[in-house]
Amino acid sequence: MAIIPVAIAGAPYDVRIEAGLLRQAGEHCRPFLRKERVAIVTDENVAAAWRTTVEASFSAVGIASSWLVLPAGESTKSWEQLARVIDWLLAQEVERKDNIVALGGGVIGDLTGFAASMVKRGCGFIQIPTTLLAQVDSSVGGKTAINTPAGKNLVGAFHQPSLVLADPLALDTLPLRDTRAGYAEVVKYGLIDDAPFFEWCEANGAKLLAGDSIARETAISRSVAAKARIVAADEKETAGVRALLNLGHTFGHALEAETGFSDRLLHGEGVALGMVLAARFSARQGLMTSQDAGRIAAHMGSVGLPASIKALGLDCNGRRLADHMLHDKKMDAGTLPFLLMRGIGQTFLAKDVDLGEVAAFLDEEMTR
Repeated sequence: MAIIPVAIAGAPYDVRIEAGLLRQAGEHCRPFLRKERVAIVTDENVAAAWRTTVEASFSAVGIASSWLVLPAGESTKSWEQLARVIDWLLAQEVERKDNIVALGGGVIGDLTGFAASMVKRGCGFIQIPTTLLAQVDSSVGGKTAINTPAGKNLVGAFHQPSLVLADPLALDTLPLRDTRAGYAEVVKYGLIDDAPFFEWCEANGAKLLAGDSIARETAISRSVAAKARIVAADEKETAGVRALLNLGHTFGHALEAETGFSDRLLHGEGVALGMVLAARFSARQGLMTSQDAGRIAAHMGSVGLPASIKALGLDCNGRRLADHMLHDKKMDAGTLPFLLMRGIGQTFLAKDVDLGEVAAFLDEEMTR
């Protein structure tokens, strides 16, 4: 088993990575539970695939489980479902020192973690991520949130989990499209500051998506270690270090907003295309070579991720997409920092980007 510590000051925890952890979830969670019953929040798809297994694992260590099963999909990260989760947790008589369990992908982890941050002014929670995106990114670092009509993840809180259990076998039950979307976040760590890892992705990404167990565990472990290092240095994104994790997200969130935060463009797909656009914009600004930008686009395309806005068939212009960015949570004193690149593995935070130039660039990309 790989055990990766997340050294958050005052709230450290471990991420445990091993095939078969879902069958052993009760054993791993037992030391974090004060009562003989645990509240578990999941969605319909995950419940169909894993409820019996996880419920049995808790029963085997003397823990009964209560379940709240929510609709699957991004639309569940809403005020309505947040209220539903909180009301249910209160009905379960959850106490401040209790840990609840979030079993699912990024939607369930974000929603449940945000609810946990508010119930009794903050109870504990355990993340059991079941998608690649959640295992390598959203389950680690304590960012929790819901979406609103104004934009994605604009209402939330920093609330660290007590434990994260990542089982690569959970990926076997996912549609390939969902695994591809999660893979975008794996590639991100190579593009931020680890060019050799991007090279590893070029050589092994297809194997990972085909189900190779060694490639999966390697990707998850290296990604979690990278994120743990970054969030430990800048937990609440105040020093500028953690902002690097948003590579591709400014462009990606604008595209998600334009497609209605729907299955038309999954979050990871938006991030993948966002990283391609960040690279191309960087090249347009003379910051990186067009060859490196093309290499990034080629890799995304080779594994079936979007590498072109034109393919989305959007009915809008670049200004409209740029306007979505004005609602980005990274806005600071009326300016929007952008994550750009000087090369593969050389991401930096730029604070002097002109949104007019971004809009013009996006207009060009729509015809590319």
